[in-house]
Amino acid sequence: MRRLAAALLLTATPLIPAPIHAGEIWVTNEKDDTVSVIDTDTLEVIKTYPTGERPRGVTFSKDFKRLYICASDSDTVQVMDPDTGEILHDLPSGEDPEQFVLAPDDRHLYIANEDDAITTVVDTETRQVVAQIDVGVEPEGMAISPDGKIAITTSETTNMAHWIDTATHKLFANTLVDSRPRHAEFTADGSQLWVSAEIGGTVTVFSVADQRELGKVHFAISGVNDDLIQPVGFKFSPDGKRAFVALGPANHVAVIDTASFEVTNYILTGRRVWHMAWSPDQSRLFTTNGVSGDVTVIDVASETPVKSIKVGRFPWGAAMRP
Repeated sequence: MRRLAAALLLTATPLIPAPIHAGEIWVTNEKDDTVSVIDTDTLEVIKTYPTGERPRGVTFSKDFKRLYICASDSDTVQVMDPDTGEILHDLPSGEDPEQFVLAPDDRHLYIANEDDAITTVVDTETRQVVAQIDVGVEPEGMAISPDGKIAITTSETTNMAHWIDTATHKLFANTLVDSRPRHAEFTADGSQLWVSAEIGGTVTVFSVADQRELGKVHFAISGVNDDLIQPVGFKFSPDGKRAFVALGPANHVAVIDTASFEVTNYILTGRRVWHMAWSPDQSRLFTTNGVSGDVTVIDVASETPVKSIKVGRFPWGAAMRP
C-alpha cells in the first residue's frame, strides 16, 4: 500500500520544467576590443572574445550561426562563429562602419560608413560589395523595412533620414529630422519609421507610405538637465504598444505609448545608456551603458531595473541569441 501511495505521489508531483527561454546577450565593448556574452538565466557574463578595433554594431544571421560585428577602427565587418568565438573572415565594409542592418533575405548587409558619407551594401555569401550609395554627412543609423524593400540611413551632420529603394539602390526621398539622428526602426507592420535625434532630444515618427511626419516625441525628466537627454537606440515591445528609448547621458530609458506618442515612464539605468536587446522571451530588456561599463536588466512587465551586470569598457551594441 505504501509503495502504491508513493507511486501515486510521484506521478502526481509536477516536474519543474527546465528553462525554455534560456539565451545569450552579446555586447560589444568599444574600448576593450571585445564582445561579452551574458547568460539570460543567470544574468552573468559567461564568455569574452576578442574582436577587431572598436567594435560597435552587432547582429546575428537568421539561424544564429554567424555573428556580424562592425569593427569600426579596423574598417571591416567581422564574421564570428558564436559557438567558438573564432573570427571566420572579414567582409568589405567601407571606412569606419558603425551601424548596419541585415536584410530579411539573410544575405545583404546595409552598412553606414561614417567617414565616407556612403551606405555600403555587401553580399555576405559572395563577400562582395554590391553597391555604394551616396548619403548625407556622417551616416550612422541603419534600418530596413519588414518586407526588405526600403532601407534607411540617418546622417548625423545633414540631419536627415535617407530613404533607399533596395531594388535599385537609389535614394527616393530625404526627410529632415532634428539635430544628430542616431537610430531608426520600422514598426513591425512596416507602416511607420521612427528616428531618434540625439542633440535635438526628440524621436520623430514618419508615415512610410508618403514619408509624412506623423508626430514628434519630446522628453523631460525631473532633476535631469534637458541637454543630457539624448535619445539614441530604441526597441518596440512585442505587442507594438510601447517603445523603449535609451536617453544617453540622462541615464534613463523612456517608455512611449506608440498610439499617442506620449511618454509614460522613465526607467533608471547605468551611465550613458546607448543600445539594447530583448531576452529570448522578450520579458526583459538589456541596455548597454557606456560610461559605467555595465548592462542594466529591465523587467518589461513592471518597467523596473532588476540588475546591473559588469561587462567591458564602453559597451555599445547588443544582440540576442536564443
